[in-house]
Amino acid sequence: MPPMLLPPKRAIIPVTQGRWNSITLASSHAGPVRTLKASSSLDAEEIEFNGDERDFILSILRAKPSIRDTKSYLASFNPPKSIPTTTPTPATAVSKDDSLSQLQNNANLAAGVSLINELIDPVHRRTALVKLQGPFTDRQLESVARGMVYLEKLGLVSVVVVENDEWEPGSEMEREEAVEDAMRVVAALEAQGARARPVLDTIVRLGPNPNDERLCEASGNDSSGVWTPEAHSLAEDLTHIRSALQASEIPVLPALALDSFCRSVRISANDVIAALTPTMVEVGTTLDTSSPSAKKTVDMTPLRLMIVNREGGVPSYARSGLPHLLVNLSSEYEHIWDTFLPQWRSSHPTALGNLALARTCLSYMPRTSSAVMVSHRSPSSLIANLITNKPAQSSSLPHALLSGAKKLTRDTPTLFRYGLPIRVIRKAEEIDKKKMTALLEQSFVKTLDYDAFWKRVDNTLDFAIIAGDYKGGAIVTREAIPSLPSNTSETPRTMAYLDKFAVLPSHQGDGTVDFLWVALHDESYGLGTQFARNFIEGSMQGLGRGEDLVWRSRGDNPVNKWYYERSSGHLKMGEKGEWVLFWCDAEDRLKAMENAIRSGNDASESLPEVIRTKKGPVIRGPGFVVAEEQGRLDKWARIVNKIPSSWVKK
Repeated sequence: MPPMLLPPKRAIIPVTQGRWNSITLASSHAGPVRTLKASSSLDAEEIEFNGDERDFILSILRAKPSIRDTKSYLASFNPPKSIPTTTPTPATAVSKDDSLSQLQNNANLAAGVSLINELIDPVHRRTALVKLQGPFTDRQLESVARGMVYLEKLGLVSVVVVENDEWEPGSEMEREEAVEDAMRVVAALEAQGARARPVLDTIVRLGPNPNDERLCEASGNDSSGVWTPEAHSLAEDLTHIRSALQASEIPVLPALALDSFCRSVRISANDVIAALTPTMVEVGTTLDTSSPSAKKTVDMTPLRLMIVNREGGVPSYARSGLPHLLVNLSSEYEHIWDTFLPQWRSSHPTALGNLALARTCLSYMPRTSSAVMVSHRSPSSLIANLITNKPAQSSSLPHALLSGAKKLTRDTPTLFRYGLPIRVIRKAEEIDKKKMTALLEQSFVKTLDYDAFWKRVDNTLDFAIIAGDYKGGAIVTREAIPSLPSNTSETPRTMAYLDKFAVLPSHQGDGTVDFLWVALHDESYGLGTQFARNFIEGSMQGLGRGEDLVWRSRGDNPVNKWYYERSSGHLKMGEKGEWVLFWCDAEDRLKAMENAIRSGNDASESLPEVIRTKKGPVIRGPGFVVAEEQGRLDKWARIVNKIPSSWVKK
């Protein structure tokens, strides 16, 4: 069956599944191949960097950081604040005869040089806990090692724990095998120009930490997400790691622990990393001021958790087994366990274990931290994650947009944020109006017309979505669609209107916006599809029929670019186009239209129309406006124009 050809805006709606995906994706594997200098038989996917310094710069540019991303990245590596003391020297002193323009030029030049130096060789360094989950070939390990060297140049020093999925439990040579693999990683890092130090002494101890109340209350590992690591560490155990970091070396640890008989035994790397995380957070910033060579501070609080493996990210049933892009561990963890298909336990045997590791570690790490699970074929994703702290593609994009240049593959990384719990409220009296008002006013930087706004919401509320303790929220109302005078007996109809969508400034850029929009999709225009089966508190759990979602935004709103990517279409309103009307088509309705065309039961065509293109035959999809949609934009515009402003006029 040939694929279906849709108009440009229709093409962003995920109306294609199953056979179409298998056809259209089959032709997208070809591409340019990059190889090493003397590797004629090299798999291009196994090596992403070629060692050229230009690769380092290109890997940064490919991340495409926004202004907010850049500021956040620089803020993470700012040195501790101190009172500057400056004394003019002959080289920097300025005479009274110097012109103001010359002073400005010198200042700009100095600032530019300083910024470049801070980016490439930052004074304040951060750490990342890295799990290398092999086995890897020499070429694969070379690529991964180069990625960690690039991270070090950007100020993120890896604390590496090595594991091999092919190790046999209980082997007589288990310690020797662990040490051998660790030394192999050290050699690979040093071959890329890094300074690495093998930490072969056991620095974690078997058994849970008796001083950690959270772990003492947990037991085992189950679908509710409770996982107790089998090891712990104390602050004095980190001496070797601290020493390596202060010497600008990358510590590499085998997965070993000290048992009750003071024997060194091999354990899971997950237990080692989970044991190190709370202790490294406790130790925090460290600087040996007694050492004259210690000029740089190293914050031992982990900024990232990076899991590099051969499996890639956590598979998603909604993406036909392709990885999740972004996971809100506070609200999606149990759902991922419940929907993990049996066949994935063979293809992704460690995915759930790594998921539990991410949740445990992020519960200790700062809320700005994240974890990423990535295939060895995508080491550049580590750099993109460091700079942007975002997934490879936004998880709130329409599913059909995640193709072509944005296509998802089995090697697409999964990003984890500890996130916020999401819940849906369907009764206006259950909304904390004071907290919601504070959220809206801080987000929009305007004063809410409290009485008028809440009176309208009380009468028209469909549902509200709340993130955390009102850190973000969305309000959807039911707006009446006037019936024609000739149809007085017609059942009153309504439309779903997105009245407010807001996130606190302090949570913008941390994934909350995407978490909110995905929940909004699941409760409105995505309802009734397989993508909407996210079981959050108060949700429809994917059961029901989707409906079009409409909202408006001022024409000069900088967020409109984000709306353009997620909407089915837009219409400018007002005499001068000062407003933009956006809408998202109900996805289950579009799916039904597609099925009708494929089966030849469409009212306008007896048989599907097949068009010959350069890429092969395709079926013409539904038009941009079908019969049942005639005049709907005019109706929506008239209704939206009558909705009063929510803000106090200045």
